[in-house]
Amino acid sequence: MKRIISTLTSATSLASLLGLAMTIAICGTARADCGLQALHGPYVFNPHGFDIVDGAAQPIAVFEGIDFNGDGTLTVPFATVSVNGLLLHFPPGGTGTYTLDQSCEGTLTFNDSGVHYDIFVRANGREIEMIETDANSVLNGTAEKASR
Repeated sequence: MKRIISTLTSATSLASLLGLAMTIAICGTARADCGLQALHGPYVFNPHGFDIVDGAAQPIAVFEGIDFNGDGTLTVPFATVSVNGLLLHFPPGGTGTYTLDQSCEGTLTFNDSGVHYDIFVRANGREIEMIETDANSVLNGTAEKASR
């Protein structure tokens, strides 16, 4: 009985170590994929939330294209915003900047509006979780990689 328990304990320890090694390997690989170059090409951003205006929450929804250049810069080919039902269409030509570290976390700023986001890129680079960090705004969403 002692021998069986010892064998099971050893097998469990080995399985735990193997799981830990795989986790480290996966995390290491994901980190190697991050950095400015991890974001390149077109994405579609569709956040929802609220802007706080004079203490009242105003619903906001956005449908926006973001083209990442892989070097910390971006352009906005289109954007439609609905604020409390008022539709705003923005022409192409918006610009911005982003940072991205090896842990897949960073920031993004749209130059024309001065709106700021904290971002997290999923390991496969196909999705970016974004949350606005400006005062009086509760807005978050996902930007998904689009095909041309």
